[in-house]
Amino acid sequence: MKNIDWSALGFDYFKTDINARAYYKDGAWSKLEYTDDEYINMHMSTTCLHYGLECFEGLKAFRGVDGKVRLFRADENAKRMQSSARKLCLPEPSVEMFVEACYEVVKRNIDYVPSYESGASLYLRPVLIGTKVGLGVKASHEAMFIVFCSPVGAYFKGGMKPIKVIVDRMQDRAAPRGTGDTKVGGNYGSSILSGEKAHTLGYSNVMYLDAVEHNYIEECGAANFFGIKDGKYITPKSASILPSITNKSLRTLAEDMGLQVEERPVPVSELKTFEEAGACGTAAVISPIGYIFDLDTDEKITYGNGNEVGPNCLKLYNALQDIQYGRAEDKFGWTMIVE
Repeated sequence: MKNIDWSALGFDYFKTDINARAYYKDGAWSKLEYTDDEYINMHMSTTCLHYGLECFEGLKAFRGVDGKVRLFRADENAKRMQSSARKLCLPEPSVEMFVEACYEVVKRNIDYVPSYESGASLYLRPVLIGTKVGLGVKASHEAMFIVFCSPVGAYFKGGMKPIKVIVDRMQDRAAPRGTGDTKVGGNYGSSILSGEKAHTLGYSNVMYLDAVEHNYIEECGAANFFGIKDGKYITPKSASILPSITNKSLRTLAEDMGLQVEERPVPVSELKTFEEAGACGTAAVISPIGYIFDLDTDEKITYGNGNEVGPNCLKLYNALQDIQYGRAEDKFGWTMIVE
């Protein structure tokens, strides 16, 4: 293991030794290759630079309580990248190639997987970009697939804390029947302005609503939303929401805990009826929401006293982290040991 101060890490790029690459040309993928080169040599007229023909994924590997390194649900990330690629008309990496690249990148950088005691992890960023050179707006039948990694710090340093969120209708995250259900860069680019506004006002995230009626909850920042009430785990359903692998895992755990799971449209007016609420995703697993402020209506919603994590959020968070760090049996087959 590298002599790194894991506690000083944030969520940022940290150089590691090896990344994986493969190229699609003439109807076939090349074999995976591994390099220490951090840069891409690219023509200035490459389609990904002009027309947004790129998508990406995010997943993690964890050094467990038993010292073993576990990669979490890479096959699900592979399937989601295929879905993104289909919508952008990009060549699809096979699930097998995707998982192999992730496994090998972790294995070849295993000394960068943070210690168990640190609560940190190794973040993997698979990227798929269209590499066809041209000027016209059309599909790219050439592509590059890359997987790199970076150790990242524990999201909640000093303990899990609720976040403050605003509902802001001034900017939409994604259009109906657009790319909201895929992990493409344009979705994140369109959220920067409202995200910066939220941070300026002292809030962590923006609660995005549907782009037609501005009445139904879609995503919370770059994460899925869920609420807890009446023994139910409730999460929004919409064609514009990215299907979160963390949310999918939490729904399984919620059912295992005896909660009833509902995936359905959730009107913004329902926010005040929840006993607990949270945002979920790879980075934090769960960010409990303590306080929501609606900029248009001046309505303020507080969960609990706004400063404490709700019991169901905490139980779900611990249940997922216990599997990821090897503290509990992985009865769902979600992890892969990297040796």
